[in-house]
Amino acid sequence: MKNLTFIGVLLLGLAFLLYYMLPQFSFVKLFEPLNLMGILAGIGIGLIIGGIVGYVSKGSALREEQKRKELKQLRKEKEELEKQAAELAKQQALQNTPPENKNPQNYY
Repeated sequence: MKNLTFIGVLLLGLAFLLYYMLPQFSFVKLFEPLNLMGILAGIGIGLIIGGIVGYVSKGSALREEQKRKELKQLRKEKEELEKQAAELAKQQALQNTPPENKNPQNYY
């Protein structure tokens, strides 16, 4: 958005420079109705275009932020699932181990 403001100021300065270079330039003519209408129309068009660009850029930024939040949530869920899987594997390993035979009688 700062770049758009800079470009707008640059173009406005260029317009004043071109208007100043006219042979019949006078500061009073700048505020005549026809010139004033042109200036106001230019400002209005600039505000409309700036509003559209701002709306589009804000929408894309919001979508990117939403994607980042979803990715973070998925990572958190993945870590929780991995912890649960590790706990289940640990419990199954403990249940599947054969009991120790303290009194073996079949040794040769």
